[in-house]
Amino acid sequence: MTRSGRNEATMRTRPTGEKLTIQEFSQLAGTVGGYPYVKIVLDRAESVLHFIDSADGMLHVRYIACEILGMSIDELASGLDSFNDDVYRNPDRRFFLGTLALHHRGGTASDAEDGPAAGAFLSLETVDVDTMSQAMLRSFFHRVREHIDPELPLLLKPANHRQEGYAARIPESEIPRVLSHELYSTASFVPLNPGEAHGRLRVYRSEEEYRADPEPLRPHDIVVMPRVPEDIPRVSGIIHTEHTTPLSHINVMAAGWRIPNAVGIGAADRIERAGLSGGWARYRVDTDSADIRLDPAPPRQEDPGPASPTAAERVTVDRPDLAPTPVTPLSALRAGDHVRFGTKAANLGELTHLLQHGSPRWLGFYRVPRPPRDNLLRYLARQLGLPEGVDDTELDEAARKLVKEHAQVPRGIVLPFSLQQSFHDSSAELRDALDRLDSALRDERPDTERIGELCGRVRHLVRTVPLPDPIRAETDRALDRHLYGAPALVVRSSSNAEDLAGFSAAGLYESVARVSGTDAVLDAVREVWASLFSPRAVLLRHQAGIPLDHCRMGVVVQEQVGATVGGVLVTCNPLSPRDFRDVYLNISPRSVAEVVTGEGAPLQYLCNTMEGTSRTVSLGTATVDLDAGTKDAVGRLALISRLLQAHFSPDESYAAPVDIEWAVEGDLVSLLQLRPFRTAG
Repeated sequence: MTRSGRNEATMRTRPTGEKLTIQEFSQLAGTVGGYPYVKIVLDRAESVLHFIDSADGMLHVRYIACEILGMSIDELASGLDSFNDDVYRNPDRRFFLGTLALHHRGGTASDAEDGPAAGAFLSLETVDVDTMSQAMLRSFFHRVREHIDPELPLLLKPANHRQEGYAARIPESEIPRVLSHELYSTASFVPLNPGEAHGRLRVYRSEEEYRADPEPLRPHDIVVMPRVPEDIPRVSGIIHTEHTTPLSHINVMAAGWRIPNAVGIGAADRIERAGLSGGWARYRVDTDSADIRLDPAPPRQEDPGPASPTAAERVTVDRPDLAPTPVTPLSALRAGDHVRFGTKAANLGELTHLLQHGSPRWLGFYRVPRPPRDNLLRYLARQLGLPEGVDDTELDEAARKLVKEHAQVPRGIVLPFSLQQSFHDSSAELRDALDRLDSALRDERPDTERIGELCGRVRHLVRTVPLPDPIRAETDRALDRHLYGAPALVVRSSSNAEDLAGFSAAGLYESVARVSGTDAVLDAVREVWASLFSPRAVLLRHQAGIPLDHCRMGVVVQEQVGATVGGVLVTCNPLSPRDFRDVYLNISPRSVAEVVTGEGAPLQYLCNTMEGTSRTVSLGTATVDLDAGTKDAVGRLALISRLLQAHFSPDESYAAPVDIEWAVEGDLVSLLQLRPFRTAG
């Protein structure tokens, strides 16, 4: 092996050539997600395999252009798209590009540096957009295998679902392989939200142990347990000791709280061996580290309880419009109606309008310059089946056709804030209970136990105070007019204090499924109204600076749709914030609820909305992956979500990701919820 510069190292092929050892690999390696890696380029014309010094993160294309072909950076930038097409898509390409990553069975990659006997192996992977044929992939693997220490196992890691299909047709005795989800399931560290905290470590071996602890969690605590339940109060940090999904309610809440959050397999054992359980520590999560970091630390000053938020933490909500408003079909709402019906209902109404009429903004994500590219419209055209260079009108028409044929918002009605206010006004006892709760929250140091008692009283009255006849009659008429023939309904919250950029309220309020008949709907409406006053909801809103008298609850009643799969997606990669190509999906063959509550382990997908490729990150508790038809439907959904992201973007960067709950039945996707998604940072 020779090295001609900080960013260059090559090995020339020869029958008995020099082999890459694990020690030499470590000298060249960079690190991403805790895994050492080395980028490689096979120059087929010169019969040279290049091992690139990867510590500085040099891109494959830059290495080829500047170090092999002698091009300048400006020359590469001016023709980047065509250059990428040549190295990733050309069937007669000169170069094969890949990455070697070091793994270790039963430990971390750093454990393997003493030699392959410790269980180390290398994976070979192309980028996910590479269109290598099966023959090219096979040839690439064998050429690389020739130049790796024979004692160091090399496994092919297919980069996308297409390559998985190719690999399945090659005997594993010829090309051993490892799939992405197999590596993910054995990863001992997954950074869910980067950050640093100074707090007290509270370690629980099970949820039952947590529930039995008489000492409640405090804001300064760092909670460590297999899967953190979604009803915990606000804390300073979270460590899951079993795998979970970034899109569960608790992990979405943690992102909103901007606290460090990670999967740390074995963390509880390490904490107890170090004598840190119950003690104070500094906890740090970095996306590029190999593990969580915990260091002993002195105690902080005594925690003051649910204190008022700082100006930076305070969430502003618009005052609710309580003017008398009729029960209204979703299809009649637009985004501006959030002050009368709540954020969820307004977003669903806006979605309904968008699916029918399109949007002048929905190409925005692809129009924005991505230097050195002027825009990404050529990639959108390719995915919509259009030739590159078509004008915006043709792109808009193709996008409209895609959305109208494959997406819907289930029909529904919305009970406005004014209806809830009318209910409150009908009972002097309920009004008095609400006044007492509001007064308790205004104390300089609110008594959480007292607040819990007052919340219980309010919730009891909401469930038992007689419902005024006009409310019952109006709801019954709306159900009959707009939801006739629906075999089952779902009743959902739509507060003005949820689905906000700084306060998602994920999992905070009630939804009631499989409801039928006016009486059952109205009982469910009471449950949703009562959930606005749960102690946890009241205290979390208080900590966010949202006054009680600013909060109201609308109620969405929708037809419950069937689905073969359902789940949640975000139009970003929460595990790699700089990745603007991928949409991240959690998928359950059973229910959306299984994804968001964290009760089950969903399938996890990444779908590239530039190139149209996809890959399975985790199978969760499933034993098999999705079938080909469902994979295609999920890919279409990812593309549609990019159009929706652009429409709902708060500015002209079109970069703000959205969180969408969805369900798929055949070729049709039902959009169940859309809200902003807060990313790390």
